[in-house]
Amino acid sequence: MGNVIGIDLGTTFSAVANIDESGRSAIVLNERGDNITPSCVAMHKGSLVVGEVARRTWGNDPENAASRFKRDMGSSSKYTIAGTEYTPTQLSAEVLKKLKKDTEEKLGPIDEVVVTIPANFSQEARDATMEAATLAGLNVKYIINEPTAAALYYAFQSDGGLSGTFVVFDLGGGTFDVSVIKVNGQDIEVVASNGLQKLGGDDFDNVLWDLVADKYLKESGKQLTREDFPINAAEEEKKSLSKRKRTTAEIERTLVDLSRIEYEEVISSLVAQIEMICEATLDEAGIAPGDITKVFLAGGSTRMPAITDCAKRVFKQDPVATVNVDEVVALGAALYAAYKGDSKNLTAIQKKSISKLALTETTNMCFGTICLGDSESKGKTLMNSILIKKGTEVPCETTDSYYTIGDGQTKVDCQITESRSAETNPKFVKILWAGDLDLPAGRPAGQEVQVTYSYDENQIMHASFKDIESGKTLQIPLNMGGEKRDSSDINKFLVD
Repeated sequence: MGNVIGIDLGTTFSAVANIDESGRSAIVLNERGDNITPSCVAMHKGSLVVGEVARRTWGNDPENAASRFKRDMGSSSKYTIAGTEYTPTQLSAEVLKKLKKDTEEKLGPIDEVVVTIPANFSQEARDATMEAATLAGLNVKYIINEPTAAALYYAFQSDGGLSGTFVVFDLGGGTFDVSVIKVNGQDIEVVASNGLQKLGGDDFDNVLWDLVADKYLKESGKQLTREDFPINAAEEEKKSLSKRKRTTAEIERTLVDLSRIEYEEVISSLVAQIEMICEATLDEAGIAPGDITKVFLAGGSTRMPAITDCAKRVFKQDPVATVNVDEVVALGAALYAAYKGDSKNLTAIQKKSISKLALTETTNMCFGTICLGDSESKGKTLMNSILIKKGTEVPCETTDSYYTIGDGQTKVDCQITESRSAETNPKFVKILWAGDLDLPAGRPAGQEVQVTYSYDENQIMHASFKDIESGKTLQIPLNMGGEKRDSSDINKFLVD
């Protein structure tokens, strides 16, 4: 028997789970005996370290540490630790290496892994997550959206007792996701999913730090520094206000009183963003709050009263958490790892445990290509043509045909676009990839170019542009590693 695990690679904390000998999903404790590991990297005694030491270093000495880098996955951002630059992918790989080491010390060698990602992660961020896992030496065949993993565990935990339409409300340290799912026993279908890649507990910590800084200035006449009041201290005061209505921070012998009411006032704009995303997701799913059977919570930031109140206002019911909200995503990922993995790595009990699971995922973005189309007001104009709509069941594949517009045309400018809605205006879509497909010379206009997009179970896109007559095909690499453009030039555009 091999070891199959699920990893919740979180913005602030990460967790590992597996299917134990009894067939239940269980958290694998780290070397300290903790159920979660800080997603922080620091330079300590000349070496990079991950975990609690790194978290404390980041709070007191941020020049020698990095955290919250998950929010920049897939971007060109860099983090500097002790004078050396690291990408978010490299830092995430260090966290995964630490989780791998701790888990192997407990369980032995790891055979297969599923890593979770926010449902709203961009294509580049998904690719970067897979790359980080590879750098960490993990055999990751699948990734799964965090709210889907949480839904999978809640359904599994019910032993087939769930039936209806549910909401998974997932607010972690750096990201927010909300998903509408339909459950029938242990069959799960994701109906709609939305979120914000950069909204989570970290933002609430920063707002609290600013509130303390303002009050400290009034009390002492001094400017507050991170050395006097580390961001970790702000996080602790935030947790205090989640348990009680008032708390006091002591800074350099100055007492700063904080109340939950004034804190909730300063975070109201962040909470409003969450409400709007929830309402939009209900609209997208075509349901009303009264259609929802239950709202499940995931992510440590859902412990904040302002957040549970927000969920209650939108969905018209009290949200519930039947397990530790810090663990539920990892627990679901472990189930998915067993569900999708090689059955040779499972015991008879484990096989039986996950045999009834069934999961249907949908795309979280629209994918298209730029073409020359007809507009009622402008005539021929550049348009974004959608090939895969958001909410399409995956895996999926679609093919559409476009045609050259000029005699003797020798190139086609191929572009892959991404958007959160079925946007037709090229100005409002993201160009994921752009490149040229060479064509034979001397042909008339109207030559067919076939575009095929496929979307796999990891919600990663594959694409090809094929000239039908010559058979020449441009296969887009999985990592979307071509030239990226933000706009198109009408003079270079060559397909209709």
